Amino acid sequence: MDYATLLQILDSTLRLATPLLLACLAGLFSERAGIFDIGLEGKMLAAAMASGAVAASGMSIVLLIPLTSVEVVVISPVMFGLIAGILASLLFALIHAVASITFRGNQLISGVALNFLASGITVLVAQRLFGQGGRTPPISGDARFNPITLPFAESLRDVPVLGPLYYEVISGHSALVYVALLAVPASWWVLYRTRFGLRLRAVGENPAAVDTAGISVTGLRYAAVALTGILCGLAGAYMATALQAGFGREMTAGRGYIALAALIFAKWRPVAALWACLLFGFFQALALRPDVVERVAGLKVPVPFLDALPYALTVIVLAGFIGRAIPPRAGGEAYVKER
Repeated sequence: MDYATLLQILDSTLRLATPLLLACLAGLFSERAGIFDIGLEGKMLAAAMASGAVAASGMSIVLLIPLTSVEVVVISPVMFGLIAGILASLLFALIHAVASITFRGNQLISGVALNFLASGITVLVAQRLFGQGGRTPPISGDARFNPITLPFAESLRDVPVLGPLYYEVISGHSALVYVALLAVPASWWVLYRTRFGLRLRAVGENPAAVDTAGISVTGLRYAAVALTGILCGLAGAYMATALQAGFGREMTAGRGYIALAALIFAKWRPVAALWACLLFGFFQALALRPDVVERVAGLKVPVPFLDALPYALTVIVLAGFIGRAIPPRAGGEAYVKER
C-alpha cells in the first residue's frame, strides 16, 4: 500500500470515528453515573433528523449586539441545525432519564424503546416535512459544516512525509471533528480533576454513600444523562451536516451500538475511548476500500467481516483476554433512597 492510499484511509478513519467518539463519550458519562444507555443510537438519529431538517430550511438570523460598538453576529442555518439536533437529543435523553431515574424503570428496555421510537418518528417527520421518502433535501453552503484548513497546512504540504500527513489527515476537517478530539481531554479533566466528576463516578459505584454525604443522586444522574444528550446531539448533527449532506432514513446505521462496543473495549476511560473509536473507524474505512485489503493481505476479505471486527474485539475483551472490562458497580440499578 502506497503512502497516498494510507493517508486517504487515515483521513477516512478520522471522519468515520468522529460520531463514534462523540457517542462513546456520551455513553461514558451516562454509564459512569450508573445509567446504562442503549439509546445512543436513537438520540443520534433524532439529532441527525432535526439538524438536517432545520439546516435544509435555510433559516438564519442576524443579531446586533451593542457593546463598545454595534457587533453583527450571523447565526447560519448550520448552527441552527446544530442547536436543533442537540435539543432533539436532549428531549430523548430526558425521556430516558424520567423513565429510568424518576420512575426506576428498566434502563435497557427504555433505551431500546427510544431506538425504536427514533427509527419510526424520524422518517415520519422527514416525510411529512419534505415528502422525499423520509429524507431531507441535499444541503450545501452555509447549511453544512465545511472543511477547515489549519494554519500552515498549505505551506507545509510539500514537506516529505509529515507535510502530506498534516495537510491531508489532520487538516481539512469540519469543526465538529476537532470538537470531538478536544472533548477527550475535556472529559478526562471533568471526570478525574473536578468535584463534579468525582461525585459522578461515586454515584456509579456506590450511590448510597453519595446520598449519605448529602449529595443528590438523582440530580447527578440527570446531569450525566443531559451530558449524554448533548454529545449525542453533536454526533447526530455531524452525520447530517458534515459527514453527509442531509438526513437519510436509518443513517446512523448502528453507530450507537458500535459506540457502546467501543466504550466496553475502552473499559469506560476517555483516552482509551479515543483509540478504540479510531480503531473501529479504521475498520469502517477499510470496509469502504476492500481493494486495499485485498492488495495488502493478498486475499479477498468480505466487507461484512470487516464490519464485524469491532464486535469480535469487544467479545474478546469481555472474555478477559485483554484484561477484565468491569463496568460501574451500580450500573443499571435504580437507586431507592432509604428513609
